[in-house]
Amino acid sequence: MQSRWALLEPLRARLADEQGTISRPGPMRVALCYPSPYHVGMSSLGFQTIYRELNEHEGCAAERAFLPEDVEGHRAARVPVCTVESQRPIGEFAALAFSISYELELPGLFEMLELSGLRVRASERSDSDPPVVCGGPLTFSNPVTLASFADLVVLGESEDLVHELCDALRSGAGKREMVERLARRPGFWAPGLQASPPPVVKADDDRLPARSQIVTPHTELRNMFLIEPERGCSRGCTYCVMRRTTNGGMRTVAPERVLELIPAAARRVGLVGAAVTDHPRIVELVRTLVDDGRQVGISSLRADRLCARPELVSLLARAGARTLTTAADGASERLRKALDRRTTAAQLVRVAELAREAGLRQLKLYLMVGLPGETEEDLAELARLAAEISRIVPLSFGCAPFVSKRNTPMDGAPYAGVLEVEAKLAFLRSRLRGKAEIRPTSARWAWVEYMLAQGGPEAGLAAEQAWRAGGSFAAWKRAFADREVRPVSAARPPDGRVRLPALARWPVVATG
Repeated sequence: MQSRWALLEPLRARLADEQGTISRPGPMRVALCYPSPYHVGMSSLGFQTIYRELNEHEGCAAERAFLPEDVEGHRAARVPVCTVESQRPIGEFAALAFSISYELELPGLFEMLELSGLRVRASERSDSDPPVVCGGPLTFSNPVTLASFADLVVLGESEDLVHELCDALRSGAGKREMVERLARRPGFWAPGLQASPPPVVKADDDRLPARSQIVTPHTELRNMFLIEPERGCSRGCTYCVMRRTTNGGMRTVAPERVLELIPAAARRVGLVGAAVTDHPRIVELVRTLVDDGRQVGISSLRADRLCARPELVSLLARAGARTLTTAADGASERLRKALDRRTTAAQLVRVAELAREAGLRQLKLYLMVGLPGETEEDLAELARLAAEISRIVPLSFGCAPFVSKRNTPMDGAPYAGVLEVEAKLAFLRSRLRGKAEIRPTSARWAWVEYMLAQGGPEAGLAAEQAWRAGGSFAAWKRAFADREVRPVSAARPPDGRVRLPALARWPVVATG
């Protein structure tokens, strides 16, 4: 059995490698928690932004905590989850604020609470326990899976809301009174008091842009300073939660303001947002950074914008990029039009040519598999396009099964089925062998994500049951069946029963 010292040593080592850590006194201390390991959580721009906002509030101080990488070691040694800054147990803080990005992080929430000696369900915690507050990107789509576990949910953009939370925590009111008070305010949902969540809120534009507070080598984006030159999106892709109708569409930040906030010591800069290349002055911003000798990464490259602004590709190559990444999304022109995507096959071919001309080594395309109405001919069209592109530049596909999300036009679209998605991936592998690499995410876990994304409060309870049963795929299937979880938006046939999508409608292709 590992000692407490050994289990907490990784926190001390990471703290020593950080630049920008905030350490300040404050009578009201908040544990800002991320239900995934450190290297994932510290890559989240929203998480870092809320860390800074909490610490800027007079009288409040925030420390960060993450899901331990050695959960079993913590459980065996009875070592609670502790913060990075002081290695203090999170159960000793005045409040626990969780940032949850998507549905499959729910088990991490349960794990962190239980390891810290707190009941997982809100109804089983006492008034003397710290309030558990949940927010993050998940709240834009389906926060109701949090209903049984959160005392309070912060909905949408929370730069302003966390200051209201700090004021309420400092008021001296008890937990119940504090929750009741905030439940009357826009952007807060108290599941124990309100049946359904109110609308998400929008942060004041003066709070933009979100940006890194801490730079560390222990993240997915090693030693990279992240900043958003825009927030939201101007596009209407039917599958996307962050489309133009969400929170006012795209809001841009002037390049001068972005440059002003990037530290002089930051040699690697990541420009983050839902539609960064739609910023009208993005080329000017990237050119300035590259001319200053900085490496630059962009989170969302759109093929049509790259074709319209070819200088951007050469600038990224000058900035140190080796792979150009953009999205095809649908396998065919027909599917992309149905998704309201602006990307055409001709644009993807042109992007490949720009990548080759700039000396980039590879083109990577993101692709959704299992879209409603997708046929073998759609995938065959993709295979023909991939063959053409692969003659220009080496090609790979990042493939993800399509999962419909709440609060989008495709809310309620069924999941294609585990076997069908796997068969389609096998079809693509067979057609693309020697032409492009296929890197898929799991069809099984995409189904679990779908059931949570389209479920109600009972889906959250099923997540707890599956976690307690070990978290295997079989445990999830059993939990969804036991809890009678059905997608909320699924069409109901005349007999009143909801039938889940068939698991096998696509012919299985031998892969040799």
